[in-house]
Amino acid sequence: MLFGKKEKTQITLNIEGMHCEMCSSRMQKAFLAAKGVYDAKVDLENKCAQVTYDAGKLSEEDLKNIIRETGYQPA
Repeated sequence: MLFGKKEKTQITLNIEGMHCEMCSSRMQKAFLAAKGVYDAKVDLENKCAQVTYDAGKLSEEDLKNIIRETGYQPA
């Protein structure tokens, strides 16, 4: 990897425990607050999130930890 190069990666994460719009909004804000996350769209109906992030700064496990820290469980 070249210095300063960003590794944009997109992932879909399943999330257990979301029950309402407030839950999905809270989860989306948590993702967007993380350094290295470019975009996050949380889908309450399908209980998942599509996250675009810098793989040089965050890993899939980091994103799952954000889910846990927000009070939900990665599926």
